Amino acid sequence: MANTGEPMPNEPLFKAAFPYQDDLLGLPVKDLDSASQWYSKVFDLKEVERRADPYPTVILERDGVQFGFAVNGGDPEQAGAAILVSDIHRAKEEVERGDAKVGDLKVDKRDGKRFHVFFVVAPDGLCYYFHQPI
Repeated sequence: MANTGEPMPNEPLFKAAFPYQDDLLGLPVKDLDSASQWYSKVFDLKEVERRADPYPTVILERDGVQFGFAVNGGDPEQAGAAILVSDIHRAKEEVERGDAKVGDLKVDKRDGKRFHVFFVVAPDGLCYYFHQPI
């Protein structure tokens, strides 16, 4: 079967994530329980671990991609992640069903490549850039 560039029906949605700052496992939040609940509902992440050191942290995961939310004193409005997905339309529909504020689907050009993209700003102020190569 030839690869048409279309995602396979059972293909994992989240392929990778890249932090805006230094650490994808230390995204700053004020409350771990609220973060865990919101990201579980909206991004369909599952809690896999809690840590106390060096900061209170909850680790959430989907499709093998992990995100960590930490009460570390950081500014959430200056942090977030770029999330590479296999199906941008499915990702947008899922996030919208979670009752999140979702930006319009756009085409972004970066490093000579084109991407379908949309942004989500979480209630904690973290910003997410969902993207799929065209």
